[in-house]
Amino acid sequence: MLKLGTKLWGGRFVGNTDPVMESFNASIAYDQRMWDADIRGSKAYVKALEKAQLVSMEENQKILHGLDQIADEWAKGTFEIKPGDEDIHTANERRLKELIGAPGGKLHTGRSRNDQVCHSAGYEIRFVTQFLQTKYFFYREINVLFPGYTHLQRAQPIRWSHWILSHAVALSRDVDRLLEIKKRVNVLPLGSGAIAGTYLAYDLLFFFKYEIGRIFSLCFFCVFFLAEFLFWASLCLTHLSKMAEDLMLYSTKEFSFVTLSDAYSTGSSLMPQKRNADSLELIRSKAGRLFGRCAGFMMTLKGLPSTYNKDLQEDKEAMFDCYDTVHAVLQVTTGVLSTLKINQSVMEAALSPDMLATDLAYYLVRKGVPFRDAHSLSGKAVFTAESKNVSLNQLTKEDLIAISPLFEDDVSSLWDYQSSVEQYSAPGGTAKSSVETQVEHLRKWTKILMQ
Repeated sequence: MLKLGTKLWGGRFVGNTDPVMESFNASIAYDQRMWDADIRGSKAYVKALEKAQLVSMEENQKILHGLDQIADEWAKGTFEIKPGDEDIHTANERRLKELIGAPGGKLHTGRSRNDQVCHSAGYEIRFVTQFLQTKYFFYREINVLFPGYTHLQRAQPIRWSHWILSHAVALSRDVDRLLEIKKRVNVLPLGSGAIAGTYLAYDLLFFFKYEIGRIFSLCFFCVFFLAEFLFWASLCLTHLSKMAEDLMLYSTKEFSFVTLSDAYSTGSSLMPQKRNADSLELIRSKAGRLFGRCAGFMMTLKGLPSTYNKDLQEDKEAMFDCYDTVHAVLQVTTGVLSTLKINQSVMEAALSPDMLATDLAYYLVRKGVPFRDAHSLSGKAVFTAESKNVSLNQLTKEDLIAISPLFEDDVSSLWDYQSSVEQYSAPGGTAKSSVETQVEHLRKWTKILMQ
C-alpha cells in the first residue's frame, strides 16, 4: 500500500519527495528567522477561529499553550528542525501537533501559507523605520569652512555642516518615502488564499485584523510592496554611498580634510603606513549588492502569471538580505560620522581666492550689470590672474578697472570667505542663519517622528 504524503499539501500525493527536490523546495534555512512573527500571528488567528466557533475554548487554550512552548524552544535555541519542514509555518505547525495532538491541525483553517508569508515579511519594516528615526545625522562644526566641489573641482566656500545637511536632507526624504510605503502596505492579505479567497466570514477577518494589529502594532505586507521596499532600500543606499564617496576623497592624503577613527579603518597587509577607509568602501559596495537584489527580484516578478507561484519564495531571501544590509550600513555610517575627526586648519587652508569668482560677478550685478555679462567679466578677471600667475585677489585696481570701470576700491572686501558664505542666507543656503534654520527644522521633524 502506498504511503500518503504527510505535508500540508500532501493528501494528493503518495510516496516520498526526492531528497534533492526536498532541499530545493525548502525555505526553512532562511525563513526560520520569522518564527516569532509566525507564532504571534498564529496566536491572533486562533482567537479569531474561536470567535467563529471553528475551535473550542479548550482547543484555543491548548493551541496558545503549545505556541508558547514552541516560542520558548526557538528563544532558547532548542527547536529541532526536521526533514520535511519546508518553511517556518510548516515547522511550527508540525511541532504544535507533536505537543498537543489533533487540535494543532485546526490552526491552519481558512488561511494559506501565502497569507502568512505576506504578513511575516512586513514585520521587518518597522525596525528600519525606527532605526532611521533614532540614528539620524546631526550637524556639527558649524563654523568650519571648506571648499565645496562641483565636477570634483573647487567651486565655492561652504560650511562643513552645510555639506552634512545636504546628505541629512536626502535621508529625511528616504524616511518619508518609507512611511509612505507603510501606508500603502496596510492591506490584510489573510483570506486571499492562493487565488479564490476564503469561506470564512468577513467579521472573522475583521477580528483577526484587529488582533494582529493590537499584537504587532504594524501594517501588513504583500509581495508587490516588497518590490517597493527594495526600490526604497536601493535609493537610500545610493544616498549613503554618495556620502561615503565624498568622505573617502576627503580622507585621502591629497585632501586630508577628515581622519577616520581606527575603529572604522583597516590597514594594509603589505604597506604598514596605510589607513584604508574600508568602512566607507563597503558602504559603497553594499549599495551595489542591493541594486542586484532589486533587479533580480524584478526579473522574477516580470515573467509570472497571475496569483501565487513558487517563484515568489525568492522574496524572503531578498527581503532579509535587504533589511540586514540596510541595517548594517546605517549602523556603520553612524559610527563613522560620530567618530570622524575634522581637520579644520587643512580645510580652511584649501580655500583659494579663485573660489570667490562668483562673488566678483555678484559685485558687478549689484552695480547693475546683467548676470551673464558680469559672469563674463569675472571670467576675464580669472584669466588675467592666471596670465600674470597671481591669485585673483592679487590683481591690482588697474587690472580690474581695465576689465570694467565699475570696479572700485570696495572690491577688496570680497576677499573674505566668511563674508562669502554669509551672503547665501536663502533657505538651503550655507549662511550660518540658514544652516541653523535647517537644523532646527530637522530636529522638529525628527521629534515628531519619534512621538
